Amino acid sequence: MNRFLSHAANRIDAKGRVSVPSAFRSVLSDGGVRELYCFQDFVFPAISVGGPELLDRFEKQMAAEDPFSSEANEMSLLVHGGGVFVKLDPEGRLMVTDFIRDFTGISTDVMFVGRGDYFQLWEPQAFVKAQAVAREGRKSRGLRPD
Repeated sequence: MNRFLSHAANRIDAKGRVSVPSAFRSVLSDGGVRELYCFQDFVFPAISVGGPELLDRFEKQMAAEDPFSSEANEMSLLVHGGGVFVKLDPEGRLMVTDFIRDFTGISTDVMFVGRGDYFQLWEPQAFVKAQAVAREGRKSRGLRPD
């Protein structure tokens, strides 16, 4: 498996750590990812997580813009100002920091959500609601997965 798929909720332990689902750890391991780039999602109350290539993707997009343009400046505020690097501990856990909690509203449980080449950290009920809204939106527009 080379993609982050599905979703799973895990409880935060007393030290503020949460175990990354084993399927997600496998994708990271297979890709040789040792350090995770995390940023505050542009749309959802979620933290997006991937390897350094995720940051590289955004920086390439910014490099294609005039560095003084509002687009490049906004992107830098979101990508650099809203991002951090984290590492998993030897047991495959990550620290749920204030950076994560404050942006997402996560308190006791974390929903890990696969997004293809990256994954997200959500407050579980916020994810359930957002997924229902997305499903209903597609249904109301007559869109189906074919």
